[in-house]
Amino acid sequence: MGSSASQAIPGRQNALWNLGFRPFFLLAGIFSVASILAWVSQLSGLSGAYRYAASPLWHAHEMIFGYAFAVVAGFLLTAVRNWTNQPTPSGRPLILLALLWGLGRILAASPWFDYAPLSDAVFALAVAAAIARPLLQSGNRRNYFFIAVLCGFSAANLLFYLAASGLLTFMVPDQGIRTGLDLLLFLMTVLGGRVIPMFTANGVPGSKPLRKTWIERAALGSILALLLLDLLPWPLLSAIAAAVAALANLSRLALWQPWRTLRTPLVWILHASYAWIVVYLVLQSLALTGLIPASSARHALTVGAIGGLTLGMMTRVARGHTGRELRAGPAEVLAYLLVQCAAGVRVFLPLLVPQAYFAALLVSGCLWAVAFAAFVGRFFPILTQPRADGRPG
Repeated sequence: MGSSASQAIPGRQNALWNLGFRPFFLLAGIFSVASILAWVSQLSGLSGAYRYAASPLWHAHEMIFGYAFAVVAGFLLTAVRNWTNQPTPSGRPLILLALLWGLGRILAASPWFDYAPLSDAVFALAVAAAIARPLLQSGNRRNYFFIAVLCGFSAANLLFYLAASGLLTFMVPDQGIRTGLDLLLFLMTVLGGRVIPMFTANGVPGSKPLRKTWIERAALGSILALLLLDLLPWPLLSAIAAAVAALANLSRLALWQPWRTLRTPLVWILHASYAWIVVYLVLQSLALTGLIPASSARHALTVGAIGGLTLGMMTRVARGHTGRELRAGPAEVLAYLLVQCAAGVRVFLPLLVPQAYFAALLVSGCLWAVAFAAFVGRFFPILTQPRADGRPG
């Protein structure tokens, strides 16, 4: 995604509703801090258990379908406008989308949680419809699959709710969580392969990130194989697929020359976070064979990869699409470092010191909350004010 935003609404004093990334990145950041603090508070005994924080499944659901999906929505509503030169929701339609997302979060934590599936499903389908129109009108076939992925998020969310309520007795709620994570993993590998080499070449002098067709196919193909096997009761085959995917994606990452990015935080955060996908695949292979707890593998994906990549993309997209310099400031660097530390503590401390499991949860949660609080504090004015260069967007 470039720094221009053609067809955007002219800048106004409050520019929050000009483009999709503005409200959804801000809402995602605020919700990320609030939800993790609620989870940490409940775990530490500072607050009583309530529906949202009482179960790890609900915590996982809200971080995937609440936080991460908000970032996905904001990114796609902005990117599709760039890719197609066609309008995506802004103004009142964008406000309605944000309200739908917010309603789902409120209902999930309220006594009326039975209505949350409807709000969440409608939101996902509404975002799918919002990007489908410009993609179809422009004939942008390369990106049609995003429509299917968003519909998949809606289905995974409904699956979770129906299983959690007992209406689907042959399914468990965790299947909806795994499906949502699989879709996010697929999105990260596809988009990572598109933007990380480009951002590296543009932002790091002297770097020459490479792409080899057979490695690209192996990296994406092995991920797709793993996602399909995740639907079947064949853990040994899934473990083999995860190991192959780890090797393919490590080779892919090495060709992007991550060691050249260390002096460019806006780029190294993307490389470091993509490396967590490799860590996840290795740990997932071990977890599927019963050698380590599945929780460590899952949090390599959620905290390390999803947390780091979404944070890195939100800061870069927000800077680029508001006409600001593509350079990370102190607040961004702090957030990048903290989220990487949060991942390291959450994943490796329980493996090395099992009795420190709950301490790892609390410390990691606090590090995450401070990281995203730094993002919100730095980017609130950027996301709510007109572009610095006076252009629309």
